[in-house]
Amino acid sequence: MADRIGVAVVGCGFFAQNHLNAWRDLKREGVELVAVCDIDKSKAEAAARNFNVPKAYTDLDEMLAREKIGLIDVVTRVETHKEQVLKTVAKGIPTIVQKPFGFDLGDCRAMTLAAKKAGVPLAVHENFRFQLPLRRITELLRQGVIGEPSWGRISFRTDYDIYKGQPYLANETRFVINDLGVHVCDVARAYLGEVEHLTAETQRRNPKAKGEDTATMMMKHKNGAVSMVECTYGAHLVPDVFPQTLIELEGPKGSIILNANYDLEIAVEGKVTREHPESDVLPWAAKPWHVVQESVVATCEHILKAFRAGKAADVSAEDNFKTFACCEAAYQSAESHKAVKPEAL
Repeated sequence: MADRIGVAVVGCGFFAQNHLNAWRDLKREGVELVAVCDIDKSKAEAAARNFNVPKAYTDLDEMLAREKIGLIDVVTRVETHKEQVLKTVAKGIPTIVQKPFGFDLGDCRAMTLAAKKAGVPLAVHENFRFQLPLRRITELLRQGVIGEPSWGRISFRTDYDIYKGQPYLANETRFVINDLGVHVCDVARAYLGEVEHLTAETQRRNPKAKGEDTATMMMKHKNGAVSMVECTYGAHLVPDVFPQTLIELEGPKGSIILNANYDLEIAVEGKVTREHPESDVLPWAAKPWHVVQESVVATCEHILKAFRAGKAADVSAEDNFKTFACCEAAYQSAESHKAVKPEAL
């Protein structure tokens, strides 16, 4: 890739505003927003106007035919991902697709294999592992501070009204595992390794939701580690720590605990140290979303640099397929009440 790269964003809705801000911030990395696309003309035109983008489209095919695009960021509803990604990789355009990767595991497999066959980089915008507190935990694990983790708990529990900004989620028959489970399962994989098998129980605690709004999973990792992975939009906690992920990890040398308010506790050989790795509030961001919003920039920057270096991103399609396979296994386990092994690519 050349030093300058023209980026196009497909989808200009609720969460896409964070992506648009992120790409604008990454102008320092040679990024130029060259086009936006949304089936809602008013949203596309508003994004073009607000982010000084020269072209706005309502049709992806037209945009692909007219524009010279170095990287495309798909930030649309999950049921559209496969069709759009197959078009972009067929054009040879390095592509990022918003999580969840696909509508089902078959879609994820089709996109991954199509990109691989075409030799086109494809990554999933999985941003939780790029949140500053979680990046700090990754750094500590790579330093071997507590040794190889043997047990963990990854927990995202809230009663935040997610339906207000994304009302369509209430109609999803597969809900919290696909919406939140992909995040916490991905973190569990990143910290404790690949999953041998898992068991899961789901609940629908909000009668207005068609799908499950609570999932509790236990994972057995291939290296022998065990993790408890939890996600819900039906918690009643006071105070509610949304949008924080709470984490506990134990290894042979000690433990790492990420508590509420981004208080990080590292206990090694009887000595406890504390840190507070909370993101600054970016000029376009706002609390309590600021940690998530900063992670969008970090995720985009990581993927951009990986693509430019000719390397697979940490959240490549092949890697994220493994996360989505865990989510699919969770649904199967909840239905069968048996342990399920995630499918391989």
